[in-house]
Amino acid sequence: MWISLWLSLSTHGEACRRTSGLPEVTRLFAPCPDTRDPVALPQEGVAFLLVQVLCVREICFTAGLGFTMLRAFSHTNGRCVFHHTKRCHHRKSVLAIRREDVNAWERRAPLAPKHVKELTKMGYKVLVQPSNRRAIHEKEYVKAGAIIQEDISEASLIIGVKRPPEDKLIPKKNYAFFSHTIKAQEANMPLLDEILKQEIRLFDYEKMVDHKGMRVVAFGKWAGVAGMINILHGLGLRFLALGHHTPFMHIGMAHNYRNSSQAVQAVRDAGYEISLGLMPKSVGPLTFVFTGTGNVSKGAQEMFSALPCEFVEPHELKEVSRSGDLRKVYGTVLSRHHHLVRKRDGLYDPADYDKHPENYISRFHIDVAPYTTCLINGIYWEQNSPRLLSRQDTQKLLVPVKSATGATDGCPELPHRLLAICDISADTGGSIEFMTECTTIDNPFCMYDADQHITHDSVEGSGILMCSIDNLPAQLPIEATEYFGDMLFPYIEEMLVSEGSEPLEKQNYSPVVRDAVIASNGSLTPKYQYIQKLRESREQAQSLKMSNEKRVLLLGSGYVSGPVLEYLTRDSNIDITVVSVMKEQLEQLTKKYRNVTPVHMDVLKHEEKLSSLVKNHDLVISLLPYSAHPFVAKKCIDNKVNLVTASYLTPAMKELQESVEAAGITVVSEMGLDPGLDHMLAMECIDKAKEVGATVISYTSFCGGLPAPEHSDNPLRYKFSWSPQGVLLNTVQSATYLKDGEIINIPPGGALLDSVTPMDFFPGLNLEGFPNRDSTKYAEPYGIQTARTLLRGTLRYKGYSRTMRGFVKLGLINPDPYPLLSSTTPPLTWKELMCKLVGIKSPAEHHVLKEAVFSKLDKDKSQLEAVEWLGLLGDEPVPAADSIVGALAKHMEMKLPFGTGERDMIVMRSEIGLRHPSGHLEDKFIDLVVYGDNKGYSAMAKTVGYPAAIAAKMVLDGEITAKGMVIPLTKNVYGPILERVRAEGIMYSTRSIIKQ
Repeated sequence: MWISLWLSLSTHGEACRRTSGLPEVTRLFAPCPDTRDPVALPQEGVAFLLVQVLCVREICFTAGLGFTMLRAFSHTNGRCVFHHTKRCHHRKSVLAIRREDVNAWERRAPLAPKHVKELTKMGYKVLVQPSNRRAIHEKEYVKAGAIIQEDISEASLIIGVKRPPEDKLIPKKNYAFFSHTIKAQEANMPLLDEILKQEIRLFDYEKMVDHKGMRVVAFGKWAGVAGMINILHGLGLRFLALGHHTPFMHIGMAHNYRNSSQAVQAVRDAGYEISLGLMPKSVGPLTFVFTGTGNVSKGAQEMFSALPCEFVEPHELKEVSRSGDLRKVYGTVLSRHHHLVRKRDGLYDPADYDKHPENYISRFHIDVAPYTTCLINGIYWEQNSPRLLSRQDTQKLLVPVKSATGATDGCPELPHRLLAICDISADTGGSIEFMTECTTIDNPFCMYDADQHITHDSVEGSGILMCSIDNLPAQLPIEATEYFGDMLFPYIEEMLVSEGSEPLEKQNYSPVVRDAVIASNGSLTPKYQYIQKLRESREQAQSLKMSNEKRVLLLGSGYVSGPVLEYLTRDSNIDITVVSVMKEQLEQLTKKYRNVTPVHMDVLKHEEKLSSLVKNHDLVISLLPYSAHPFVAKKCIDNKVNLVTASYLTPAMKELQESVEAAGITVVSEMGLDPGLDHMLAMECIDKAKEVGATVISYTSFCGGLPAPEHSDNPLRYKFSWSPQGVLLNTVQSATYLKDGEIINIPPGGALLDSVTPMDFFPGLNLEGFPNRDSTKYAEPYGIQTARTLLRGTLRYKGYSRTMRGFVKLGLINPDPYPLLSSTTPPLTWKELMCKLVGIKSPAEHHVLKEAVFSKLDKDKSQLEAVEWLGLLGDEPVPAADSIVGALAKHMEMKLPFGTGERDMIVMRSEIGLRHPSGHLEDKFIDLVVYGDNKGYSAMAKTVGYPAAIAAKMVLDGEITAKGMVIPLTKNVYGPILERVRAEGIMYSTRSIIKQ
């Protein structure tokens, strides 16, 4: 259907000026091939015509010269074609299409050859900078009448897609491109400064909007199309990583297709396999949620529709996600009213929301996300608006899905329903809170682990697959160029006929073009002067941030450092220096966490450097062995820097009390699991009991870090998730406790292992326990001097103590210096060392050594089996160490690590006996059981690291202000920490038994 439109303009310049330059528009409809009556146009044809009339309703003209223009359109299959224009003018204006040179994937252009052809027919000269990267070949532009040349200084209007380099700008020209400056984006402020300096007039496509504020020039649809293709490809990879081959494996990335038609065919082919029932049953029905109703969302839905799909209402997702047809996929389009509610009454009022978005919250994570397989996010987020998903929301969504079919090893269930998010908006820190960095076409996917709040470049591991490429249309460059050019073309002429050096106020631009001028004649235009204010505000904020920045020195990079770093780096104002002798661990931590600076050194051997580091930080966290803490504490005292440790407040640390107070610093100790959470849980219960007048008559608490039962298959029934040397030394410590009013003392050297008691509070775990250090010293700090029983102990699986007794008998748990194991001496084998320990000449025959060891073990077969299992009678070299126990610790760390997919567990049971004023008795039971993540943090790392990190943050933020030695026994300390560890998934339970 052809529609001709004549725009008749006055040929008298003065008359035009008298009417403020607005042409009189007369609409004349020519007969169409299929009808003689223009009124008979279909409704959508009329609508299209009116849109095109609006696009060209204001025609620029040169001062004092009228002109007559004829412009004709055809509208076929949604495409716009320009047919005939003639024009009279003083001179030939020149347009230049610049080369895209910022991003290797940028193959688009702002205009296609068909648009260039129309411009040359209208009498304009078009220059195109040469580029082999541009997807549309230069010869197509030459055919359209363009001139290919490097020098574009002749042009009055220079257009591109993305920003040009600052050194390529030409003074006093008109430029049009996506500048990304309207939010005062820091990365592009040097560009804006150069534009102002060179008195360039900048038109920004992003601000070309109609009277409703809707963008009229954008790539939106093609971002949606490419994003949908990419996430289907990503889902194929993610499903495969989870153990499922799916039809999505045959869909490639969007840029792998010559055009969208090829991509559509690939998606249809995958859809055909789905319709045949070839999706694995154990993954259940797949659901896709599209947010937004604009071109981005529509483009994604258009590609999605190539699958056998059924669109349902959001409230129907729950049902179809459970019992939907596996031969199709389900989609839903989410609008504001589906998930936004006002905080005070749970209703949605669109007019009120536009005025006060801060008064609303999103229920997406409750009503929609639990039933969503893949989220396609196409909404732009503004400050103060509710987010679609937060990190905390996502943590709650990562729960296993139970399929109706049941699962087997070869047909596993999904780890959780929400598998993937394609954030086409690419709005960092926006509606998807944890999307803080865009992915790229080169590296399109990453996994977001909500539990650890980290991302890693993979499609494997725990978490949600993320795709957030910010230049998606570049993957389908030819169609994107034609689509974009169709929208831009109606506005090119009025930008082209003006000179950038002319005053802006003398230009008769249409509102669409005028409002898109960011800068002109060396200044920001009035509408965009706010950019300078934003810059000043940001600079002030950065200055304030610098004054608010906290510097933390973390000593140690072992098991516990991960949760500490994860927690503290959530605050962008905290910069952390990690010091460790383990170079590989340092490199891994630096890659995983932001704001982290690694320092490779042994702090105990570089005293001056440690002192310098301490001086330059606000807080030190020591995760070193407890024996190193006094050394570190002295450096903190000298430099007046606060210190946090997770270890016991040892006598050596207590000796520093006066020095700590004199320095006016805070030293927080016992801020881990045991000691740490055990204190806090005890004090929470004790303080509540005292509030009702009860007295404590008994207190026992046992805690242990263990392998999960299914991974306890070794003679020690133990694997290491924290300092191996600390574990071994604990078995030869002395212990003191109170039982029924009597003080029991256990001497050091291994007698502790003879005081083992079976623990049956969790019968299925087959536990044993033994006393831990001096329990009686807590009577006063806990305020329970009335207790007649006071015992704190360690939990292990049954058989652990017996095996450790064997090591003690052999002299393997010896912390004394042993020069023969120094790194400067010839290495010993375990066989040679054992000969020395049992007093026989080396080398000895294996059976001779075995018999001597057996005798030393008092003929205990299970102890001998443990020695053999660990290879202590063989020819493996003994690790260099300062002591025998140090060497054994290193050896055990290699022999008894947690393997891939294995997890540890924490078990804590505290029992508190109370006598109430009424005389009746009550037993309080507090249970804490935490499992490690088989591909994340261990239970030990979480339960030690998070309390330590939270305490450190409290010191930094001024929540802990007490000076001197602090342990978590007061409500102002333990209260916030217990609340915050629960938010990290560390949960505990309490129950009571009342006795008459």
